[in-house]
Amino acid sequence: MADASYDLIIVGAGVVGSALAYGLSSSQPHLRICLLERSLAEPDRIVGELLQPGGVRALEELGMKDALDGIDSSPTYGYCVMDTKEGTQVQVPYQDGKIGACFHHGRFINALRAKVAQRNRGQLRAGGIDMLEATVSELITEDDAPDVVLGVRATRKTEDGGVEKVVYRAPLTVICDGCFSNFRNTVLGEERSLKPTVRSHFVGLVVRGLNLPYKQHGTVALVQGHGPILMYQIDTAGRGEDAPGTRMLVDVRNPFPDDLKDHIASQLVPQLPETLRGSILDALNDPGARLRRMPNSFLPPAPQHTFSPSHLTLPLYILYTILWPFISLFTLSSSIAQPAPATKDGKPAPSTARKRGVILVGDAYNMRHPLTGGGMTVGLHDAAILMRLLGDLAAPKHENLDILRTGCMRYFQRGGKCVSEPVGILSGLIPSPLLLMQHFFAVAFYAIHIMWTTPDAKTGKTRSALGNVVKGISVLRTACIVFLPLLWTEHR
Repeated sequence: MADASYDLIIVGAGVVGSALAYGLSSSQPHLRICLLERSLAEPDRIVGELLQPGGVRALEELGMKDALDGIDSSPTYGYCVMDTKEGTQVQVPYQDGKIGACFHHGRFINALRAKVAQRNRGQLRAGGIDMLEATVSELITEDDAPDVVLGVRATRKTEDGGVEKVVYRAPLTVICDGCFSNFRNTVLGEERSLKPTVRSHFVGLVVRGLNLPYKQHGTVALVQGHGPILMYQIDTAGRGEDAPGTRMLVDVRNPFPDDLKDHIASQLVPQLPETLRGSILDALNDPGARLRRMPNSFLPPAPQHTFSPSHLTLPLYILYTILWPFISLFTLSSSIAQPAPATKDGKPAPSTARKRGVILVGDAYNMRHPLTGGGMTVGLHDAAILMRLLGDLAAPKHENLDILRTGCMRYFQRGGKCVSEPVGILSGLIPSPLLLMQHFFAVAFYAIHIMWTTPDAKTGKTRSALGNVVKGISVLRTACIVFLPLLWTEHR
């Protein structure tokens, strides 16, 4: 069985997975990212076709806004709500002239994956993305730590048409495998996992030449005795079509009618304005028309991880320790972690608790009704937040190392014992671990002194006293992380 190691594994190369992979790789080029997708063929689905302005903004933050170019997407400027009984309609434009986008889902996915391909590891000197076609079968853990995910086990096709099993390992795994996620229960734990609630289905078809009341607005028609009808333009006929295409989604509750086309034509179309009926009936009568269906799922979010003070950085840990007596007043005793049960042989029993080292994002984590058109927007927003958080975790380390490096150079420039003794240690003439520790922390504190007496390299401004203290503690913590494990290894 093949085995490969990465810094990050992302399961699912859909909207969220592709955008997250590209955003992280662009902001942190050193990362080695493995993006796994069951099939890299263009998907043919009726979900993920309307992107709200907030989603466009998140896409821009992730560096992928140009994925909307070249796919014949249609801008959208807001909504129109029609009450078919009263014969009234209300325009609801987006605030401040913001613009969303509508498109064919498969074209958008292909554009996102094309952007990901630009960050291919084979074309970059360090880091990058391996986008691989593979089916993930399970999350892998260690026997003595069943709650910590170390990677995934997958199968992929070989060049000769066979199938091979592969293990991909990484400190963090992100699950973006959509509404039918295979790993939701595993990550959240059986006791806390929720199942999507499906109360109806959207039945969709593409209608050509439909003149909506407000051009390039999502249109919601409220009809009597049935669920709402949603219509939005998904292309501009820029690829040789006869007329611009509009997606029509009809909410159909159970039990499903035997003849969907007849149900729509006889029960729903007559309630719509006359200006819309002709084009819709033409689309229904087209022998090549395809009626697609998708579940209208609702899945509330559930906590993915349990808080532990050990997860805090040193300054926050000190603050938490000071405030703990007050925090404990509002903390339930049931929140204290209980020891994992053991089997007869003393080994930990198979865990049903929430997993660490893994995150659910997008529809794999939570879903709202497709009528809101908010699924992709929420997923991309979460991807942007995750990109910033992971960047924030990495940035202080590199910034602190830069501060220590500057301190080291300035320390050597002092001359005398600041140079002779470190060189003696390096050359093996002064084999004293205690002296090494003395000079190492002298460099660390000298670096902090320089940092306190010089402006911030990024902003050019002097930090506040509190900012200097917090940053100094962070730099000292980094120095300890670098040096103490090495000292302990030698001491053992």
